[in-house]
Amino acid sequence: MVRGLMRRVLARGALAYVSMLSVLWMAESDARAQQCNNPLISTCINSDTFWPHAGPQRFAAVGSAETVAERQIAFGLVTSWQSRPIIVGGPSPGGAGSDQFAIDDQVNANFLFAYGVTDQLQLDLGMPITLVQTGAGTSPLTGGRPVRDTAVRDMRFGLAYALVPRERGDLWKAAEEGGAGKGFALATRLTFSAPAGDNTSFAGERTMVFAPSLAADYRVSRMFFGADVGARVRPVTEFAGARIGTQLTTALGAGVDILPRDVLSVFLEGRAYVNFAEQRSARLESDGRTIIPAEWLLGLRSAPVLGGDVSFFGGGGGPIPLSEDPTTVPRFRFVLGVTYAPMNRDTDGDGVPDRIDRCPTQPGERGGERPGCPAEPHAERAPDGHEQERGP
Repeated sequence: MVRGLMRRVLARGALAYVSMLSVLWMAESDARAQQCNNPLISTCINSDTFWPHAGPQRFAAVGSAETVAERQIAFGLVTSWQSRPIIVGGPSPGGAGSDQFAIDDQVNANFLFAYGVTDQLQLDLGMPITLVQTGAGTSPLTGGRPVRDTAVRDMRFGLAYALVPRERGDLWKAAEEGGAGKGFALATRLTFSAPAGDNTSFAGERTMVFAPSLAADYRVSRMFFGADVGARVRPVTEFAGARIGTQLTTALGAGVDILPRDVLSVFLEGRAYVNFAEQRSARLESDGRTIIPAEWLLGLRSAPVLGGDVSFFGGGGGPIPLSEDPTTVPRFRFVLGVTYAPMNRDTDGDGVPDRIDRCPTQPGERGGERPGCPAEPHAERAPDGHEQERGP
């Protein structure tokens, strides 16, 4: 009864959490909107399209279909270095113009947190900041100062719910013996980006961004696959001829376990964001062009300790040329991250989570000096005074 009451309280708390986000979505700041309405020098564009998720993650950007275990807290740190994501055209002595780098090099850090309300419901929080950056900012257009060295970026928060949860057991065994039914998982996410960042350095949006998505993953033997489709709903913001608004977000990933039990994996992923806002010509007329920021990334992942709850990953990649306009598409990106996401995975099904199970592949006892290991044979005294083993 007490457990059921706690579940109802947590469920209502999650509902109140979503309601609060909806209120924030409606409460747009008029002052900020006015500041971002200049189509020539508005910097209310997020230069970083890479939004890593809190909680379990098998890819760098493709959303996971798994959630943190009930009443468990996950946290992580994911950094990325991107080069020249914002380019503007400036005047030159010859009259043909030249490209100027509003953002040249940028290093961002994402502090990620998640809490498992239930085994299927997870609350997320992401706090990104810019550690260092260089670039001309709007100076090619206005003659002003370059971008600031550091910046606070828009905070992200939301929830994830596992529509088709995967059993928290041995992933290899589930995929090989259970077939598609146990190798498949599906989850939905509701993410909000609050306009709290520095919008003078391409670190904040003009309003809150609503980003619903649907994530799926599938495992068969050593191979694993992921897919993520959703949207980033926002009003249109213009900067130096580029118009960025609501986007259709898509991501695909595939990988293979080089060593068993998540000790070492390699993955390849790609993502593309189809921008619904048509671009305009120099006469401010629609010219039918569409911006599609797209990138690929090749990386390695390892989760060798605490039953796979602690994972390390890193990789690098570059642009996928789906559109001519390079706005928010870096020429290269490198990613490095570490996460702790307690899953309460129990490989041998003995009720002892793998992170504390001393014998994770052999069913054993829950207590004792070696939790999760089979009971040791008892010892008794022989007539000559020496110990001898006696079977259970």
